[in-house]
Amino acid sequence: MIALGGAIGTGLFYGSASTIALAGPAVMLAYLLGGIMIFFIMRMLGEMAVDEPVSGSFSHYATKYWGAFPGFLAGWNYWFNYVIVSMAELTAVGIYMNFWLPDLPQWVAALAVLIVITALNLINVRAYGETEFWMALVKILAIVGMIVLGLFLIVTSPAPFPANISNLWENGGFLPNGWYGMALSLAVVMFSFGGIELIGITAGEAEDPDRTIPQAINQVIWRILIFYVGTMAVLMALWPWNEVGMEASPFVQIFQNVGIPAAAHILNFVVLTAAISVYNSAIYSNSRMLYGLAQRGDAPSVLKSLSARGVPVLGILISSGITLIVVFLNYFFPGDAFLYLISIATCAAVISWVTIVVTHLKFRSKMERERGHIKFRAPFYPWINYLCIVFLIGVVVMMAQIPGMQLAVPILPAWLLVLWLGYRSKKRREKE
Repeated sequence: MIALGGAIGTGLFYGSASTIALAGPAVMLAYLLGGIMIFFIMRMLGEMAVDEPVSGSFSHYATKYWGAFPGFLAGWNYWFNYVIVSMAELTAVGIYMNFWLPDLPQWVAALAVLIVITALNLINVRAYGETEFWMALVKILAIVGMIVLGLFLIVTSPAPFPANISNLWENGGFLPNGWYGMALSLAVVMFSFGGIELIGITAGEAEDPDRTIPQAINQVIWRILIFYVGTMAVLMALWPWNEVGMEASPFVQIFQNVGIPAAAHILNFVVLTAAISVYNSAIYSNSRMLYGLAQRGDAPSVLKSLSARGVPVLGILISSGITLIVVFLNYFFPGDAFLYLISIATCAAVISWVTIVVTHLKFRSKMERERGHIKFRAPFYPWINYLCIVFLIGVVVMMAQIPGMQLAVPILPAWLLVLWLGYRSKKRREKE
C-alpha cells in the first residue's frame, strides 16, 4: 500500500494538467515511456534492497558500493527532494480546498495539514502505516471507479463508435504539438513518479523483504498501465484536451464539465486525500533518511535518537519545520508556487535516480565477481542502466525548454556544489 501511495499523487491528479497542455492526447505515451524507465530503475533498487534490506536504502548502497561522497549526496538529496515534494503537495492541498472554499487562502489549508500530519507521525510508525493504508485505498478505489464511470459514459454516449472517443484525435490530432511536445511533457510526467523509490526506504522495516519488495516492485508496471495510461485515455476521450485548465484537478474539471457534479465533489475529496497521503509518506521517509544519515556519520549524531516508540522525533520536527517555508510561498506566490516546486523536485529526483542506476552498476559488478547468485535480478544489465542515464539527462534538457521549469535547471548544479561543500566540511571536522 505504501508503494501504491507513492505512485498515485498530485503529479497525476493536478500536475497532469501541465502534461496535457504540452502533449495533448499523446500524454498517454509520455506516461507509458516514463513509467517503463521508472520500472527498470525500481528493479535495480529492488535487487539491492532484497540483497540487503536497510533503513536509508540507496544512500546506504551508494556509500557501500560507490563511495562516501555519493552516499552523502544520495541521502541529503533524497531528504531535500522530499522536503520540496512536501511543499508541492501542501500547495496542491490549498488549490483543492479552493474548489469548496474559494475564499480560503491557500496557505491556511497548507498550514493546517502540516500540523495534523506531523502530529500523527510523532505517535508511532503504526499510526503512519494505518493512515497511509486507508488513504492509499481511497485513491485506488477512486481511480478504478473513475475509469469504470468514464468508460460507462463513453460506451453510453449518443455518438456511435468511433465518434464517442474522437477527442483522442480531434482538436489538432493525437500529437497536437508533435513529438517535441510529448518529449517536453516528460519533464512534468517524471515528477508523478517521484516517490515510488519509497519501496526501498521501507525495506529496513518490512517483515519479509525477500517476498514483499519483489512483489511491490513487479506491480509497478501494471499500476502505471492502469492508473496513469488508463486514466489519461479515459479523460482524453471524455473531453477535448485543449479545454483542460489549471484552475483545479483535470479529473474534477472534466467530470464537472460532462454534467456529473457529484462525481466532481467526490473526486476533489480523493485528490485532496492523495495530496495528504503523499505528504504523510514524505514526513515518514524524510525522518528515516535523516536517521540513516546520522547512523553513518553524515548527519549530526543527535538525529540518531528515537522516542520510546521508535520514532525519530527530531528528524520529523526538522523536516516539518523546513517545510513551513511553503506556507510563505503560498502567501506570496499562490498561483506560481506549484510549478516552481515540482521543477525543483524533479531535478532532485533525477539525481536520486541516477544515483540508483550507477550504484546498481557497481553493486552488480561486485556481486558477480564475488558470488554470482542474486536473489532478485534486474533485467538487461548493463545496457538498460546506460539507457536510463541518457533518458534522465534528456528529462533535464527538456526542463530547460519550459519557461516555468527553467529556473530549476541552474539550481541543480548549485545544489550539487552545496552538497560537495557540506561533504568537505564534514571530512575536515573528522580530521580535527
